[in-house]
Amino acid sequence: MREYSIASIPADGIGPEVIAAGETVLKSLEKRLGDVTFTFETFDWGSDYYKKHGVMMPADGLAKLRKFDAIYFGAVGAPDVPDHITLWGLRLPICQGFDQYANVRPTKILPGVTPPLRNCGPGDLDWVIVRENSEGEYAGAGGRVHRGLPEEVGAEVSIFTRVGVTRVMRYAFRLAQSRPRKLLTVVTKSNAQRHGMVMWDEIAAEVAEEFPDVTWDKVLVDAMTVRMTLKPQSLDTIVATNLHADVLSDLAGALAGSLGVAPTANIDPERRFPSMFEPIHGSAFDITGKGIANPVASFWTAAQMLDHLGEHEASARLMRAVEKVTGAGVLTPDLGGTANTREVTEAVVDAIHSSNV
Repeated sequence: MREYSIASIPADGIGPEVIAAGETVLKSLEKRLGDVTFTFETFDWGSDYYKKHGVMMPADGLAKLRKFDAIYFGAVGAPDVPDHITLWGLRLPICQGFDQYANVRPTKILPGVTPPLRNCGPGDLDWVIVRENSEGEYAGAGGRVHRGLPEEVGAEVSIFTRVGVTRVMRYAFRLAQSRPRKLLTVVTKSNAQRHGMVMWDEIAAEVAEEFPDVTWDKVLVDAMTVRMTLKPQSLDTIVATNLHADVLSDLAGALAGSLGVAPTANIDPERRFPSMFEPIHGSAFDITGKGIANPVASFWTAAQMLDHLGEHEASARLMRAVEKVTGAGVLTPDLGGTANTREVTEAVVDAIHSSNV
C-alpha cells in the first residue's frame, strides 16, 4: 500500500469548493485502485485567516507544510483584502520558500469543449507552458520612497540570475524532449529589455546545445500572443519568465475554452521540498457559493500531482475520466453547459469506477 500525505489549503473564493471536489475524486481513485491511500490535512489559511490574525498564514507555516508529500492549493484573493497582501502573504512565500522554481501549466482543448478559436479543436492546441517561478519580475526586489509626495518613486526590479535561468531552461528542454514533437519555444523581450532578457536568450542558446534532438525557436512576448491565437498548431512546449508566462498562460486557458479547466504545478524538481498544485482560475468571488465553479482544473491539477508522486496509472485514469465526462457534454456554465460543480464531480467519480482501463 502506497500512502501519501497531502496538505490541503482551500483558501479563498471558490477554492474550498473545487478543492473539496478534487479530494472527492482522489478518494474515489483510492477506492478504485485499492493499493494507494491519500490522507488530507486541511489548513484554514487565506483571507479570512488574515482578517482574524493579520497574516495570511502563521510564521511557522512552511515548517508545518514541509512534512507533506504534496500541497493541494485552492485560490487566493478577496475583494476586501489588497491583492499584494494575499499573494505575498501565502502563495508566493510557499513557492519561493520551497524553491518551486518550475511552474508547469499544460493546456489543451478537452473533448466536448468548444473553444473561441475558429477551426481549432482537440489536438490542434496542446501546449505546456513552463513559467520561471522563483525570480524575474516577481522576485520582490524594489521599493517605494517619498510616499505621498509628488516625487514619489516606485521601483520594481526584475532579477535574473544565471543559476535561475539555466535551471528552468534545462527543465523546459527536458520536458520538450519527453513530448512527441520535441519542440520548444523560448519567449523573451530582449529587444527592449537588453540586460536580463538578453542573458535569458544567451542561456537558452547555451542549454540548447545539450539537447540536439529538441527543435527550438525564440519569440518576443508580444508576437507570441499573435502566434498563440493565429497559429496554435505551431506551438508545443513554451518557456517564459515569471511575468510573461503568467499572462500567456491565462490567454492559453481562455483559448482552450475557460480558465476553469487550466491546471498548475509548482515544482521543486530536486524534490527537496513538497511541490504545490493549484488551478489557475483564481478565487472567482463573483460565483463563490453558487455551486457552479468548474472543478475540472482542480481535477487536472490533481492528475499533475499524481504524476509528480509517481502514480502515473492513477493520473492517466483520472484524465480519461475527465475527458469522458467533458466529451459527454457534462459541462459547467463557463463552458456553455448547465451542470453544477457537484454534477461534474459525480460524473467523474462514476467514470472512474465504471472504466475497465
